[in-house]
Amino acid sequence: MTHYRKELMYTYLVVLTVCSTAGLQCWRTLFDNFAVNVVNLDGHHVGTLQSVREIPGFLALLVTFVILVIREHKLSALSVIILGAGVFLTGLLPTFSGLMFTTLVMSFGFHYFETTNQSLTLQYFDQVTSPLVFAQQRSYAAAANVVVGILIFIIAPYMTYTAMYIIFGTLIVGGGCWALSKDPVKKGLVPQKKELVFKKQYWLFYFLTFMAGARRQIFIAFAVFLLVKKFGFTVQQITVLFLLNNVINYFINPYIGKFIVRWGERRLLSLEYFCLIIVFISYAYIDSKLMVAILYILDHIFFNFAIGIKTYFQKIANPEDIAPSMAVGFTINHIAAVVLPVVGGLLWMVDYKIPFLAGALFSFISLCLVQQIKTPEPAQPV
Repeated sequence: MTHYRKELMYTYLVVLTVCSTAGLQCWRTLFDNFAVNVVNLDGHHVGTLQSVREIPGFLALLVTFVILVIREHKLSALSVIILGAGVFLTGLLPTFSGLMFTTLVMSFGFHYFETTNQSLTLQYFDQVTSPLVFAQQRSYAAAANVVVGILIFIIAPYMTYTAMYIIFGTLIVGGGCWALSKDPVKKGLVPQKKELVFKKQYWLFYFLTFMAGARRQIFIAFAVFLLVKKFGFTVQQITVLFLLNNVINYFINPYIGKFIVRWGERRLLSLEYFCLIIVFISYAYIDSKLMVAILYILDHIFFNFAIGIKTYFQKIANPEDIAPSMAVGFTINHIAAVVLPVVGGLLWMVDYKIPFLAGALFSFISLCLVQQIKTPEPAQPV
């Protein structure tokens, strides 16, 4: 079952995944301190920049038109180069307008790589191996997060923000240039449609993708805030939790891929949504600092179950619809990024429990509808 690792496209996408993840992790780790201590921004500016960061996610559907002029695997490499350039330039433009520009550049690179990565993985690997490939990519991404976190922890006392951004940006651009020089294309693949695809038969994929985006926003906007606001977690404690999450995910992710191959997407996603109901309700009512830390770790693990939505789509889709549908799906996933933080923030002011109870309700609805997944029996045990 490891034959897929010999594919040129496997190595190609793994290298780009590590570069993309490392770039985003570097940017996120340094961003808040850089914005406050160097650029002297306040909360309003930071909030605006975070909203700007989501714009390229909305525009991911434009990938469908970009691949009219650039081959998809080349776009994937170029996206990582653009991401690296955004990271590189961040330290050189220490103003609010400069951060607006570099945030957009970095984010376009990240989101367009994610879109093309999902598309290429589904095109190049069959229904048995694609879950394993997605899971391996998640494992390597977790490892990249750990390495970048440790490196920044070690070098931060001795280097300026500008120097760190330049070093990491250069490494990421270098990884993208390496990929740009390679040709991992396999002959005989089904040509992809170069137009937007919306089909009634894909409604469950669209719905689950939207709900995954909503659940992600509740976690990003409110879970960490809860840890700090209610339970008094320090920056160091949050950092330790984040590193612990990534170490755990490095080892767990391969088993998620094997679970899909052995048991199928419906069972995996049913397990995710059932457990998320418990997690969100617990966020609302639990008073134990240890228990909420465990919930935070479980929440991160369940993030990775979302690969089941993509592999489910692979089983129901027309092969030529994969690239445009991944672009559309990425945009749908980001719709919640604009609405939920604002609405959830207002509801938090009424009672902090409401956003989490809403998350439990979303999970219950998803659990009910995921039972509609109808795919062939898993091909073979792993």
